[in-house]
Amino acid sequence: MADAAVKERVREFYDSIGWKEIGDGVYQNARYEDLRPVAREYIHRCHLRVLRHLHPEGRYMLDAGSGPIQYPEYLTYSEGYQYRVCMDISIRAIQEARQRIGKHGLFVVGDLANLPFAEGVFGGIVSLHTIHHLPLSEHKQAYVGLYRVLEPDGRSVIVSSWAGHSPLMRFMSPFIRLAFGVLKAYRRIRGRQDRIALHEGELHPEAETLLKRQGTFTATHNYRWVRRELAFLPGLDVRVWRSVSSSFLRAFIHQRLMGRFLLMLLYEIEEVAPRFLGRIGQYPMILFYKPPQ
Repeated sequence: MADAAVKERVREFYDSIGWKEIGDGVYQNARYEDLRPVAREYIHRCHLRVLRHLHPEGRYMLDAGSGPIQYPEYLTYSEGYQYRVCMDISIRAIQEARQRIGKHGLFVVGDLANLPFAEGVFGGIVSLHTIHHLPLSEHKQAYVGLYRVLEPDGRSVIVSSWAGHSPLMRFMSPFIRLAFGVLKAYRRIRGRQDRIALHEGELHPEAETLLKRQGTFTATHNYRWVRRELAFLPGLDVRVWRSVSSSFLRAFIHQRLMGRFLLMLLYEIEEVAPRFLGRIGQYPMILFYKPPQ
């Protein structure tokens, strides 16, 4: 598929499906997250890891691929900045983001691989689960652009996914499939509907249909590619954002099976070995900065 066609496919998906609300403040895209109460504290603490690597204040912070800023923790990233510049390829995402942050935001429909900004204007940059929607040939170009628009002494946090390149999740994959099979059989025996468990609140009537819709284009590199192709970035570092996938959480983490305790333990392990689990786990943070002049 041509690069332009890939981007058009992504834009159409998020305009019509991905950023469509299926419940109060919950979007179709939530199918890729675990919003159950048992996982809430763990997810919350993982989201807040981004804050450690940003300057606490500044004039402009870029949210590259902002979406609708769908989680409360995302709002904290720009609390000390005068403006949060939200850029996304989806007009629906920008409209939703504007409703969420109002005058604190500046809003741009744009392409992450061709940033429409002057050099050196952002004191902080976040990009959350976005670069993997670009064609593989444009990933390095996106990082070059993000570095270009970062101001001297600015910091950037890119939350990405190794997807099928994660050694930990590849190892766990057959066990996840087995666990889902056991859960499905258990629910059938108990006479419970086998449905996606996302959110304890009421969902809109069309939610089940939307949640079953196929996702859009994604493509990922591995850890070796990041170290080789992005070696030019000052301070390049890879740390864990979250080591396990949503499928892992839904398969193994349950309230009646000490789920909260297990996630507390997992979080502490991630804190002890952030670089190792950033390398082998599911979701890394790719960090870099621009040296002061």
